[in-house]
Amino acid sequence: MELLSGADMIARFLQDEGVEYIYGYPGGAALHIYDALFRQDKVKHILVRHEQAATHAADGYARASGKPGTVLVTSGPGATNAVTGIATAYMDSIPMVVLCGQVMSHLIGDDAFQETDIIGVTRPIVKHSFSIRHPSEIPEVLKKAYYLASTGRPGPVVVDIPKDMTTPTERHEYVYPKKVKLRSYNPVARGHTGQIKKAVELMLKARRPVFYTGGGVVTGRACEGLTDLVKRLGHPITTTLMGIGAFPQSDDQCLGWLGMHGSYESNMAMHHADLIIAIGARFDDRVTNNTSKFCPTAKIIHVDIDPSSVSKTVRADVPIVGPAQSVINEMISLLQGREIADPEALDEWWRTIDGWREERRGKLYEPSKEGEPIKPQEVIEAICRQTRGEAYVTTDVGQHQMFAAQYYKFDKPNRFITSGGLGTMGFGFPAAMGIKQNFPDEQVVCVTGEGSFQMMMQELSTCKQFGGGVKIVNLNNASLGMVRQWQDLNYKSRHAHSYMESLPDFQQLIESYGFTALRVETMAELEPALERTFADKQELVFLDVMVDPHEHVYPMQVPLGSMRDMLLSKTERS
Repeated sequence: MELLSGADMIARFLQDEGVEYIYGYPGGAALHIYDALFRQDKVKHILVRHEQAATHAADGYARASGKPGTVLVTSGPGATNAVTGIATAYMDSIPMVVLCGQVMSHLIGDDAFQETDIIGVTRPIVKHSFSIRHPSEIPEVLKKAYYLASTGRPGPVVVDIPKDMTTPTERHEYVYPKKVKLRSYNPVARGHTGQIKKAVELMLKARRPVFYTGGGVVTGRACEGLTDLVKRLGHPITTTLMGIGAFPQSDDQCLGWLGMHGSYESNMAMHHADLIIAIGARFDDRVTNNTSKFCPTAKIIHVDIDPSSVSKTVRADVPIVGPAQSVINEMISLLQGREIADPEALDEWWRTIDGWREERRGKLYEPSKEGEPIKPQEVIEAICRQTRGEAYVTTDVGQHQMFAAQYYKFDKPNRFITSGGLGTMGFGFPAAMGIKQNFPDEQVVCVTGEGSFQMMMQELSTCKQFGGGVKIVNLNNASLGMVRQWQDLNYKSRHAHSYMESLPDFQQLIESYGFTALRVETMAELEPALERTFADKQELVFLDVMVDPHEHVYPMQVPLGSMRDMLLSKTERS
């Protein structure tokens, strides 16, 4: 029998669970745990410079690796600083366990120093939360936390740990729990066969079908099966922002991604479809636009592991609750030996889609001419060429995020890492740190803007301490670009507080941390600068690219319209 303190139980459990990295920031209520981590060497602690960065780094690690991220923060402000990152993970269904120090049990409720009811604060933005009541329950509670975070629809789990639960002098029996029992939690393991059969019949009979796939396909490790299914049927496929890479974007059957800034052909195909096969997507408002005008002639098959998401926003004709991987595999087995009912109709549908593609070919944006500012789209295309489309790309939120999604072509899942649901500025750089630690020999690029980067730029210090050769490409338009775009369109170009005055000299800032910084102002400088940026995978390089401050992101859905109602440029409308 092994006797350990509560703090040592936490450290030992993390080892037994196979946790590689824990991202955190120490403070009084968590110091017993920090001391236990200090006395072991299997779990590596990454000291961030702000707790929000800890959650984003753990989030990036989880999105790229498929394993839950782990965070450790202290009570009060340490825990509340983590809230934005917890909400980010919750909105995008990312597995994460957040260990929060708490004041001693007898002080809870007394407004003690650095006390916050973090269970209450985070209740709407976690999958579940626990508060440790006795040190002996630590192993079982932590096992439940990791199990809940990573099964069913993934999400963040908070574990609140009062300081007296980790006292070094109190020891209890430690046994690593290999199994977990949760009476009220039984995630479905497979879909309803009868519903899947109905879906397959509709897929075979459809004349204008479209697959609409989201992040659930990526987190559900169903991308290979999805590709097989779509190839067998010959149907067009579009993805959400979170589903980018679930199906190879270079494949002719891929229409790109859909929604507010999605491709013209994907939005048009969705609007005119007679069948939509939605898998692992939640019909977010950035996709549907006005739900009363959404895909008026289509029947809808909706596959999702979360029963509360099915028919929540748009009514499904064939609802299927189940994991994407098993449902797709069952669909493939039911398709064996079957052929689509009307191949001529499908051919005609493809001719229509190709016509939409041709309409916009060469009109996506106007390339810069000599002497003109660089277009941000050109920068993303150049990064894609330089990295052969194989990098892990994180973004912050705004115009640069949309340009990265539009012009970097992803053929693999888990490569485009962005805050989709919450839209969190400051996400990109710490997320890139978390990815680089897990994949040190890969190119990891953070595409950012000067507004977003300044929210988490203190993490340059973390990279200096722990290494992390991420490449930071700043599309510098000296403004909050997406805010300015909306102000141009809706507020007669009254740019209220969207111009970024008093910007730092980024070159001096980066160099003060001992890193390399490059500045690009012309197209002639861009390619050589990118070659230098990506020359050494272990070197952090900041590339500050001056881009056209007046450029807008198009297409852009017309608010309250249907999916086919889009602004195509500053002067064109669909």
